[in-house]
Amino acid sequence: MDQSDFVAALGWVFEHSPWVAERAWTARPFGNFDALHAAMIEQVERATVSENLALLQAHPDLGTRARLSAASTTEQSRAGLDSLTPAEFEQLQRLNAAYRSRFGFPFLLAVKGSTKHEVLRALQARMGAAPEEEYREALRQEYRIARFRLEGLITP
Repeated sequence: MDQSDFVAALGWVFEHSPWVAERAWTARPFGNFDALHAAMIEQVERATVSENLALLQAHPDLGTRARLSAASTTEQSRAGLDSLTPAEFEQLQRLNAAYRSRFGFPFLLAVKGSTKHEVLRALQARMGAAPEEEYREALRQEYRIARFRLEGLITP
């Protein structure tokens, strides 16, 4: 693929951040699935803190219905976040707001295989993390989300 086709095909894998695919394209050819994923992660690791914060901030709050990409909608639905009770929805909104206020970006969790209860527990548990620790954890979750999305496109 040329660079524009590559970005068109994979630019959405890192939420609203086609720059990751654009930069990873220079590492081609990719020997395998893992090499592609690693090349994309490497670009995020090389990026500035402000670029990475913008990447993290591009994600919607979990459980919201506004501004969701197609990928986020599917991922959250499979975790049961589209069927929260009113009390669970209120709790999630309150925790999301507190988390965003504390860390400056939305709570990220690769929700594949998780239940809504596990998501709520993880959010509560990570509220106590140190800011730098949580920034690194959010990036790790970003990499897991991207891997799951790539797996949906490419069979490793």
